[in-house]
Amino acid sequence: MSARSQSVPPKISAPPSLGFFAATTLAFAGIVAVTVLYFFDPVKNNFYPVCTFHKLTGLNCPGCGATRALYALLHGNFALALKDNALFIFALAALAARGAWFATKHFLQKPAGEFLSSKILWAFLIVAVIFTVLRNLPAFSWLSP
Repeated sequence: MSARSQSVPPKISAPPSLGFFAATTLAFAGIVAVTVLYFFDPVKNNFYPVCTFHKLTGLNCPGCGATRALYALLHGNFALALKDNALFIFALAALAARGAWFATKHFLQKPAGEFLSSKILWAFLIVAVIFTVLRNLPAFSWLSP
């Protein structure tokens, strides 16, 4: 009997998570997009995307006016931002509040659950559909951009 050397193969470690890289890249892209939007008015520049739904139907989708609303918000014109797309402004405020709540729970090391549950997403979908229908009715034309 010959004794063979039984060496243990090196342990293969899991690759590092790409979560930090993805979050950093997404944050950087968001900062670049907001910076471009701050300096280039969507009304005066035509390189911003055009709403295909509005182009095909002539109706306003729930996102119509969101770029102009964010531009107005970045320049401190809250009234114009609400006129351009009230749903977007309220959704942005709700998302910021939820993010602050979630970050606080995470910072305090308490269970936070999901960031956005399916119930919240379904409720938002219903509100978006109602908003879309209303903003295309003549009686609610003040909701249109």
